[in-house]
Amino acid sequence: MSDLHIRNLRPEEISLALDWAAAEGWNPGLADGACFAIPDAQGFFVGEIDGEPVATVSCINYDERFAFLGFYIVRAGFRGAGHGLRIWNAAIAHAGARVIGLDGVVAQQDNYKKSGFQLAYANIRYGGVVVAPPRPPADIVALDKIPFTVVEADDATVFPAARSAFLRAWINTPGHLGRALLCDGKLAAWGVIRPCRTGHKIGPLVADDRAAAEAIVQALLASASCCEIILDIPAVNREGIALAEFLGLKPTFETARMYTGPIPSLRLDRVFGVTSFELG
Repeated sequence: MSDLHIRNLRPEEISLALDWAAAEGWNPGLADGACFAIPDAQGFFVGEIDGEPVATVSCINYDERFAFLGFYIVRAGFRGAGHGLRIWNAAIAHAGARVIGLDGVVAQQDNYKKSGFQLAYANIRYGGVVVAPPRPPADIVALDKIPFTVVEADDATVFPAARSAFLRAWINTPGHLGRALLCDGKLAAWGVIRPCRTGHKIGPLVADDRAAAEAIVQALLASASCCEIILDIPAVNREGIALAEFLGLKPTFETARMYTGPIPSLRLDRVFGVTSFELG
């Protein structure tokens, strides 16, 4: 363990963590790296032995109260030697006294509990091929036409911390498409679709109800001209699960959303698509 050197990944190096995550089957977005570097430039870590990367982790401090941990990967051949624990401890130390969230593989729940994490709920990944409609439904507008303060306020109902800079970048990154639904002049639903190593992911997808969520999905499919999609849905949102099944998507993967402490009450019934398993 004494040979392991831990340092911060520079923004241009975050692609290393993304490539490793892709190899583990997490299927990150093609432009995720540039967005992930925005909330906390010191939040990505790499462990090296003689200059060779052997472990990664991220712990993104969103504000003074909340952080989110991800990209916890030790390369095969270097596992079981304590390297993972060392870089894990570096990430936890970076968070300080903040409540930390994570989306971990279900099999590791007991290990996370040893570090003070408690299960909140499961997230289920659904994927499959959906026929894109020839045109978006009526009453749909581009997300960037909605005042950002309105989107920001709505996001605050479904995420434990303010993430303004990240959200702005996520919406406006080339290749990302955002759509919104207005009902009686109020924001009823919105979502972003982005290309990934395989297919497209929709997230976040926030809606007042299933019908509004479906309208956004159809609009995103039409605008992106794609048919293979992925939705990560909190299992506690039964209408979200029902929508995925109605679309013909199949469950492919499950994570355990866990926290080290209490978080503000969130409107999980409005979360029809998680932004990302890596940053929450």
